[in-house]
Amino acid sequence: MAVYEHTYQPYTGKLTPDRSRFLIIPRYAYQDVFKSRIFAGLFVICFVPVLIQAILIYLHHNTNALAIMNANVAELIPINGMFFRVFAGLQEWLAFILTVIVGPALISRDLSNNALPLYLCRPFSRVEYVVGKMSVIVILLSVITWIPGLLMFIFQSFLEGAAWCGQNLWIAGAILVSNWAWIVILTLLSTSLSALIKWRLAAGGAIFAFFTIPVPISLMIAGLFNTRWGFLLSPSFIMQRITEAVFRHETVFSIRGRAVPTGAAWVVFVLICAMCLLILTRKVRAYEVIR
Repeated sequence: MAVYEHTYQPYTGKLTPDRSRFLIIPRYAYQDVFKSRIFAGLFVICFVPVLIQAILIYLHHNTNALAIMNANVAELIPINGMFFRVFAGLQEWLAFILTVIVGPALISRDLSNNALPLYLCRPFSRVEYVVGKMSVIVILLSVITWIPGLLMFIFQSFLEGAAWCGQNLWIAGAILVSNWAWIVILTLLSTSLSALIKWRLAAGGAIFAFFTIPVPISLMIAGLFNTRWGFLLSPSFIMQRITEAVFRHETVFSIRGRAVPTGAAWVVFVLICAMCLLILTRKVRAYEVIR
């Protein structure tokens, strides 16, 4: 049949709202990611610390269970800021592992297969594309970090009472700030390196190296020159400093009793995020011009 004999009609189906159009990307990304039984199993393991946390909170308020175990409340781990900080730290490093697995393939596949023009030739902007790719990491990490963290805080507040909740409301804020700081830096770093390095294994290795290699370098500089500013070279120490500050705990990484100022850690954090956004702005284009 000739082309002019075809009868073309406009699409009459249901349209995706403009505000939620970017969620199309994570919907199909999760279908691909959770096909792997190994990843699905790892995702389930991420909730084991949350289960342990819930059990410890429950035991503090269940005299029958303590009697069966021949234990008393004083022998259990106290439920305070340090308690929530430890479990928040565990969830953050589990989030780091998931990011190393999921993040490298987010943009690199589209760039290596020249698929960006197929996205951007539709009513789908570059910003929506990047936000959609970022939301894959943001939603995944939120499910295992700040959401269960706040649920555990609510659980403890329900069992302990409104007075405890009012006195320790800052812990909920600390959970949100520390977890979201990790989510932001992991999301920006994984998507920018995925756009910069098209080979998936190399991009995953770069994410892992970004947090591990600067650690011994910063320790060596801090020790040789006896300066606390050497810790600013390590993103791991920066994130730990931010976490310690919001949970109101002293750092163990200090020189002559002086730790890196929290403001300086936040400045480096913002600089890292800005660098990642610059990389995304330069690399996420429909066509790459080679000179």
